[in-house]
Amino acid sequence: MKTKPKSLPARPNLEHLRTQAKQLLAELHAGDAAAAQVFTEHLPAARTMTPEQLRRAGFRLADAQSAIARKSGFAAWPSLARHVDQLRSLEGEWQFVSIEIDGAAVPAPMAGQSRLLIDGDRFRMESPEGDYEGVLTIDVDAKPPSIDIEFVEGPEAGNTCYGIYRLEPDDDLVLCLGVVGAPRPSTFATSAGSGHALERLRRTSPARPANVTGGRRAESAGAPPAPIVVDEASFALVMTPLLEALQGEWAPVGLVTNGQPLADAMLPFGSRTVSGNETKVVFGGQVMVHAKMRIDESQAPALVDYLNVGRGAKSVTLGLVELRDAVARFCMAPVGAPRPTEFSSEKGSGCILSEWKRK
Repeated sequence: MKTKPKSLPARPNLEHLRTQAKQLLAELHAGDAAAAQVFTEHLPAARTMTPEQLRRAGFRLADAQSAIARKSGFAAWPSLARHVDQLRSLEGEWQFVSIEIDGAAVPAPMAGQSRLLIDGDRFRMESPEGDYEGVLTIDVDAKPPSIDIEFVEGPEAGNTCYGIYRLEPDDDLVLCLGVVGAPRPSTFATSAGSGHALERLRRTSPARPANVTGGRRAESAGAPPAPIVVDEASFALVMTPLLEALQGEWAPVGLVTNGQPLADAMLPFGSRTVSGNETKVVFGGQVMVHAKMRIDESQAPALVDYLNVGRGAKSVTLGLVELRDAVARFCMAPVGAPRPTEFSSEKGSGCILSEWKRK
């Protein structure tokens, strides 16, 4: 985590920041009170000066740049410049070459179906399980350089993962990330139980990708529904007939997330296990769901509640479940959303519809 928050505009541009510094200096010389306040608040040499003293002090462009840098959360202009230059050097389209999670390699077809698009500090990751939009925050002065990935839209919306990165001369990008809820790694390696993912990407285009917005934040889109508050004790194991029938290992037959089907070629790399009332869904070595289940068979289809315990803060999601013709079907709503009324996943619903057959 950073010790000082950075506050730059979206997709920061160094030339724009230089122009901003020139304008700040001109406004100071013209007697602008707001410009004088920026100098006194963010330039150590100016803190005790009056507006008139500031005008006569002979401050130069380098001083204005330093004030802009400090106002933006950087120690000095060179640090800000390195930050912006590094962001620009990460721009383009990247293809995943390999992914390793908790010491286990993700099958090549899973990695090859994903790509990362970066425009300044905005990104979109397109993958078989869904598209992720968000904001990147880097610290080029950390050893090794660090990266914070804030998910704004998509399956991980509202979460942030912390990692380190390395840009290699052959146009490869190496990321080592803590899966959401895990600490930032200190080395480019993973091991069983570490909660870390090691990813190698290769740039396929250096051009700024089109239509990468970083998603729409909840505060501008309207506050999301509040998560359901529930007593965890109510998820104590109660072995119902349906839960008994769901015990064991299952292979995916189909998976649709928010209206987007997972490619059939990816299905062999997924699994669901049910032990007691605890279920885990894994794709390509990554745990997508880890939850305790509570099933109400008094209705048809049966109601199922998930107490999500795998990553981040505990939360509850509501859904439907049925076992018909040896195929188990689940339809789960997003956190805080109402329970779905049918087994469907339309675009915009946020629902996840999955079908499973016993292994």
